Amino acid sequence: MKESAGFTHFDSDGNAKMVDVSAKDETVRRATAEGRISMSKKAYTMVRAGSIKKGDVLGVARIAAIMAAKKVDQLIPLCHPLAVTGIDVGFRFLDEQRTVAIEATVGITGKTGVEMEALTAVSVAALTIYDMCKAVDKTMVISDIRLLKKSGGKSGEFVRPI
Repeated sequence: MKESAGFTHFDSDGNAKMVDVSAKDETVRRATAEGRISMSKKAYTMVRAGSIKKGDVLGVARIAAIMAAKKVDQLIPLCHPLAVTGIDVGFRFLDEQRTVAIEATVGITGKTGVEMEALTAVSVAALTIYDMCKAVDKTMVISDIRLLKKSGGKSGEFVRPI
């Protein structure tokens, strides 16, 4: 298979392809991503107090994030199905900004990275929070979804500069 310079998901003719990872070594790999959802004072107060009528917003968002990370190959074209070994999802309240920060860490032992799984987990958690709170606030903003760090594989360690 011919490969396009710089982009592994395209061949030299510009056709999309799934990268062949069969020759890669299995290594322990981890990725951590973060995102934010900002909301009105009323919605923020209700999420913090656990009084949104649809239920436990962060508990449901955590489960949604875990489920999403396990299904990335079904959501994003050309992603490999991965045997995820662990997923941790956490939330922080940023009172001044009326923002919930979402962080997800995903781990595997495998031949390809888990950055997309961590990013997808954060994205779906934010979307779930939006869905559960939209009756109170339709002006919420999902933002700053980004990779914080990753380890494992040939490219080694990445830590986002502060």
